[in-house]
Amino acid sequence: MDKKYIGLIVLLAIAGVVLSNSFYSIDETEQVIITQFGAPQGEAITEAGLQMKVPFIQKVNRFDKRFLEWDGDQNQVPTKDKKFIFVDSYARWQITDPLQFFRRLRDERGAQSRLDDILDGETRNAVASHDLVELVRTSNREPDLEAEIFDMIEDSLETIHVGRIAIQDIVLELANERSQDLGIEILDFRFKRINYVEDVRRTVYDRMVSERNKIADLFRSEGQGEASRIEGEKERELLEIQSEAFRQAREIRGRGDAEAASIYNEAFNRDASTRELYNFVKAMEAYENAFDKQTSIFLSTDSEFFKYLKSID
Repeated sequence: MDKKYIGLIVLLAIAGVVLSNSFYSIDETEQVIITQFGAPQGEAITEAGLQMKVPFIQKVNRFDKRFLEWDGDQNQVPTKDKKFIFVDSYARWQITDPLQFFRRLRDERGAQSRLDDILDGETRNAVASHDLVELVRTSNREPDLEAEIFDMIEDSLETIHVGRIAIQDIVLELANERSQDLGIEILDFRFKRINYVEDVRRTVYDRMVSERNKIADLFRSEGQGEASRIEGEKERELLEIQSEAFRQAREIRGRGDAEAASIYNEAFNRDASTRELYNFVKAMEAYENAFDKQTSIFLSTDSEFFKYLKSID
């Protein structure tokens, strides 16, 4: 092949490499800092599209425009009331000043390391400055059962003055103050999980079980008292019903006896034959009630009771 063509091909190849190294594209999710020998050149480029730089000398440093995640490690921290807990937290952040970000942190790895120091430190300070109840609750609660039941539960209705959400906002505010010269903004901070350390967790669970058993005993005692009251009322009402029934029965029996006596008296006074029949019937009833196979009776012959027996031949 002719040397002239070879030289042309080489020149074209060199030109292609130079041109390919002179142009770069920026995605919608990116922002760019151009550096020359490690030093930033100009302001950050945030518009998407095709851009140009000095080939080989200048370097493209890309940074994400989107919200980025920070996931903290689970740390053991003492609260203000001396209760050791594990705190697991997370945050969302964004690069707002790429040039300052590059100067201070260089890349996202450096930012994550710096955020570890800032957010973990502020989290420890916040937890150590507040009681546990402030960290796990966001507002005060109104009792939905009798107050005496809640008196059995330690801290059940303890008044909180800050609350979990407010503490998270405090951590967020203080962390942003410490990171304001880093070219980033921390957008959100949250406690992902708060739990007792293993050494005290079982003790806490046992206390909770004991408190609930006390409540159960209270309900059981109240139930037994109510059952005794209902049983007493039942017995009282039963006695009243029986007494009233006995009274009515006596009244009915009395009226019946009076009516029977009236009928007997009327029949007795009607005529002599009727009186004789009445005396005979009453005597027969008396004999039936007085005599049986095991009874012996001694009567004189002139006894009134013996009158009808004596007339029997």
